[in-house]
Amino acid sequence: MRLRFAPAALLGVAAFWGSTFFLMKDAIKRQDVNSFLFTRFAVSVLVLLAIRPRALQQLTRVTLFKGFIAGAFLAAGYILQTLGLARTSAAVTGFITGLYVTVTPLMAFLFQSQKLSRKTWINIAMATFGLALLSLHGFSIGFGELLVLASAIAFAAQIIVLSAWSSGHDAYVLTVVQLATCTFLTGLATSFAGYQSPPDKGVWAVVLFTAFFATALAFFIQTWSQAHMEPTKVAVILVMEIVFAALFAVLFGGEHLTTRIFLGGSLIVCAMYLIVREEA
Repeated sequence: MRLRFAPAALLGVAAFWGSTFFLMKDAIKRQDVNSFLFTRFAVSVLVLLAIRPRALQQLTRVTLFKGFIAGAFLAAGYILQTLGLARTSAAVTGFITGLYVTVTPLMAFLFQSQKLSRKTWINIAMATFGLALLSLHGFSIGFGELLVLASAIAFAAQIIVLSAWSSGHDAYVLTVVQLATCTFLTGLATSFAGYQSPPDKGVWAVVLFTAFFATALAFFIQTWSQAHMEPTKVAVILVMEIVFAALFAVLFGGEHLTTRIFLGGSLIVCAMYLIVREEA
């Protein structure tokens, strides 16, 4: 039952993350991006501790170590992605970030000796091509693109680590440690330029929504799901974030549904369905 529910739960996570592109578009114009991330992660930790205040009492040295490593990869992914986004286009950033769908199985093969079938590689290639159709309108390699590629590697590493370590640990406590680590590291990044608090109720509303749904709830679901799923399947499902981002942009952001968006999104959806069906 858990194995069947986990893919659907992860798809919900991808939807939450996809919605943040639309919601954060205006908010990060009024608040520094790193300050926004720090506030978002800090609030998410407070939410988790408010819901389950005894979580810290269940903390062990092993959980603290593993949660810190996973959280460090996660924070590195967000920080590197932000630095890259300042130096390249949003479309290229979205595409390169989504390449964790390709990097994850490579890392699983190198570090976990996990062999993949030919069908799985075809599905990964299909998802990658779909990402290119969905995101790219010209491409060049520069420092910004390299930073975003490093963020994709960091996100893939977090998926690999969670897949290896989630089983046998309390997913809730592990999530708290991850997000507390992200809070510390994004706060450190923010300290160099100075922290900017949310300037108005509109930005606070976005902070609270993303902190609860797209951070606290989403990362708890991801941590729990990865105890029951292989990292390659996780990566292909989570890359649906880009499809949901495009969908929300069309429905609520006034963007037009083009042939490229439709074809790219369709390829990613097909790849997700086939790889979940293959490994179910």
